Amino acid sequence: MPREIKLNGSEITLLKAIGLGGAPLHGKLLADRIDEMVPAEFLDTLEGLMSLGYVMSNKINVRTMEDVERALFRVNPAYARDLKDAVNPSRGREERRARRERRG
Repeated sequence: MPREIKLNGSEITLLKAIGLGGAPLHGKLLADRIDEMVPAEFLDTLEGLMSLGYVMSNKINVRTMEDVERALFRVNPAYARDLKDAVNPSRGREERRARRERRG
């Protein structure tokens, strides 16, 4: 059963920058991709996603931009499908509708 995940705009932006495919992304590249976010908002959002288990890192403490630049990040594969649905809600509805039509 899919989990209902609610994301705000900065969380969606950050997840899209990391990529939902599961490949690791170096923190320096992530920081470069998120240049429109204020560093404090970026760090707060990243820490929140990590504390929920949605984003994983090879570093335990990521509290400063220097820590971010030295770390690798990736979306937790256990949540990847649910996060894809949360980032693009119409995608999940279309898939469920297609499955229902095939069964009938």
